[in-house]
Formats: sequence, structure tokens, C-alpha cells
Amino acid sequence: MCLVGFSQTTESFKQANDLYNSGYYKEAISQYDSILASNQHSAELYFNLANCYYKLNEVGPSIFYYEKALQLAPDDLDILNNLGYAQKMTIDAIQEVPESGVSKLLNKTLNSLSVDGWAIRCVGLVFLFVVLFLGYYLSYSEAKKRLFFVSSNVVLIILFVSLGLLFKKDSLDSNTHPAIIFVKETEIKTEPNLRSETSFTLHEGTKVLVIEDYNNVWSKIKLLNGETGWMSRSELKSL
Repeated sequence: MCLVGFSQTTESFKQANDLYNSGYYKEAISQYDSILASNQHSAELYFNLANCYYKLNEVGPSIFYYEKALQLAPDDLDILNNLGYAQKMTIDAIQEVPESGVSKLLNKTLNSLSVDGWAIRCVGLVFLFVVLFLGYYLSYSEAKKRLFFVSSNVVLIILFVSLGLLFKKDSLDSNTHPAIIFVKETEIKTEPNLRSETSFTLHEGTKVLVIEDYNNVWSKIKLLNGETGWMSRSELKSL
């Protein structure tokens, strides 16, 4: 299925869609790439580009662009379904390590908002705290003072928790970058040099987390099962 509805419809986008629907996938890719080169992005554009690569059986690029589309439209069922089909073409079967209840709850809470979202929440809590504190300071009734005092302290506690989550989310986003492997096969090393031992082998289309870079040549990666290792940075494409 080829989605239409690119927010900034251009002649190039229409031509690319026509080429895709006619089965000229390489030519369509060229047209979609020209749109990306002009700094125009949308979930539909990435989705259609991924579909082209999928039709050409190019696993790495298809998964990469489905993931890019998903970043812009995380609840789109067409993208999720097609990504699932593309992932079935990969060789590596990596099982995610089960999370404990506390860890799962923390990650779910962290990912419920973006860094900007947590920042906005913190600003809102600060404003609410100031209003409640002023209410406490300006009230003459003991009952109202007690209510404003308790409420302001509860908001203050929530604010500190939210600030902690904000910094944690920012740290995680800054230090871990998802990426897709773009080579047919690569050896994952124990250290960032070619003479080190090989820990395991990965293949095209596998999604990894980049947790460290070394000399702009090597990337330390982490898999869903917790395994880590080093690989050439040129063999990855960051999301």
C-alpha cells in the first residue's frame, strides 16, 4: 500500500508516487530522495520510500525508513504492519530481556513524554506551586492556610520527581541513539579495533542502540538482549 497525503505535496512527490504505483521502484526512490534533499519530511514520504526498498528486497533501508516514518506517526497501523513484514526478512532473532516490574514502570513513565514534554510539565508545576504558595501566604483562614500548605508541598514533591525524570530522559536520549545495520553481515568486536576478538555477528536490518562512539570510526552498540560490542560506524545508519 502506498500512502498519499504528503503535507507539502509537490510535483516530485506525485511523480514519485506514480513511479511507485507503476513498479518503477528505483526511479521512485530517486524522486523521493530529491524531496528529502530539499528538507521536506513526512511520515508518508518515509513510508513510501520504505515500501520501495521493501519491494526491492533491500532489508536495511526498508526498515530504516519505516522506523523514520514511525517516529513521526507512532500509532500508524500501516507503518507498524509493514515494519513487521520487513523485520521478518532479517536474519538475527534477538530476544528482548524481560524487564522487572519496577524497571518496566519507570521506562513506561519516562517514555510517556518527550524531553520537551517533561520540561513543559515542570514549568507548569512551578507555576502551580507559586499560585498555591501565594494562596497560603495571603490567606487568613487557618483551614485555607492548611489546605494551601499541604497542596503546595504535594506539588513541590511532584515537581522534584518530574525534574528527576526530565534529567533521566534527557540523559538517555543524549547517550543512546537507535540505528540500523546497513551491511549484509558484520562482526561485532570486544574492543574498538580490528584485531580484537569477535563477540558475535549481526546482519542487515537489525536495530541496535549506539551507546558510545570512538574516534568517529567505531560505535559501541547494545542489543535488546543486553549484549554489547564494537562495530564500524560506517556500517550503521542512525535514526
